[in-house]
Amino acid sequence: MRPNTLPRALAGLTTIVAIAAGTLAGATSSFAATPASAQVSTQTVGSRTVAPRDTVNLGLSTTQAKYVQCWLRDYWGYTDGIDGQLGTDSWKAFQRNLKEYWGYTGAIDGDVGGGTVSALQRLLQAYWGYTGGIDGEAGPGTQAAFKRFADNRAGLC
Repeated sequence: MRPNTLPRALAGLTTIVAIAAGTLAGATSSFAATPASAQVSTQTVGSRTVAPRDTVNLGLSTTQAKYVQCWLRDYWGYTDGIDGQLGTDSWKAFQRNLKEYWGYTGAIDGDVGGGTVSALQRLLQAYWGYTGGIDGEAGPGTQAAFKRFADNRAGLC
């Protein structure tokens, strides 16, 4: 066996690992999660078009989200499935409530942006113990109050 064989093999292996790591690092950053306030759209990855995750439960469990969907079905025209995933149709129904009672002025589009969250915060502040600012950010205080709101709807499902 030649004395340089092992160092050359290790150098080659190191190069392969470095290239693979660089490729994975680039791929990882392109699939980073978007914040809840980001616009949901499709994107092209390679030759396929994929839609990012469009469910925005704002910290609710699947069971809690089902409670909210039952309330939306019973009072706000939600007609999609009760699956515990607050998607576009769930949020469109919620936006109808927020527009009528809580100062939401945006489009009924199912996008959980700052306007939707601000109106939700007004609702949560009035009845569900939210004490933070109306800032359009669904932080821990907003999420905790939203959970109380959802749990109160348990009897509707």
